[in-house]
Amino acid sequence: MNGPINRALRWLFFNVLVRGFVLLALGLSVRHRERLPGQGPAILVANHNSHLDTLILMSLLPPAQLARVRPVAAGDYFLRNRWLAWFAREIIGIIPIRRGGGAGHHDPLAPVDAALARGEIVIFFPEGTRGEPEQLGPLKKGILHLARRHPEVPVIPLWIQGAGRALPRGEALFVPFFCDVAVGHALYGQQAGADWMARLQRDLLALRDSLPPLHWYQGRVDEDASR
Repeated sequence: MNGPINRALRWLFFNVLVRGFVLLALGLSVRHRERLPGQGPAILVANHNSHLDTLILMSLLPPAQLARVRPVAAGDYFLRNRWLAWFAREIIGIIPIRRGGGAGHHDPLAPVDAALARGEIVIFFPEGTRGEPEQLGPLKKGILHLARRHPEVPVIPLWIQGAGRALPRGEALFVPFFCDVAVGHALYGQQAGADWMARLQRDLLALRDSLPPLHWYQGRVDEDASR
């Protein structure tokens, strides 16, 4: 991110537009906010059902930390044209990575390593892409590699509920929907043995189950399934 104008635009975007939107349109409720990192380096790991996920997670942290919060995102999607690339890099502050690895010896996680070395807070979606609302898809091993490379860096699981209803994958129309976030206990790379990914998955699902159910939506799902 370069230049005072872009930094000022980023501050205004998040601290005026995004925080106001999250407060008024989503009515965000956060459980165990005290488990969020006070400083970097740290990795926030969450389920991914909506483009709102990144904005919600960034809004959880104090404005003073904004300059050091970096979401990991797919370069092929967010850098596909000039204006989207500018917004993604300079306003959202993404770390673009190449999905599916790369040719030769290219390491897609090298930019994330660099961000952690600078003491930044990285937002990482281990499913790799947006999935179905309130469902957890298979976790890819990128987060395991990061944990092993940075064993002292806390990996903090979070579950986001409701964002996939408010703005589902493939939809452009936002629907006001109350959202909840649950923050889990940190995992560390020293624990990254063969069962580390299974533990992360269990922690994410336990956070999901700790949140109140979406009664009205689930009732509609059950009704549709019975037809």
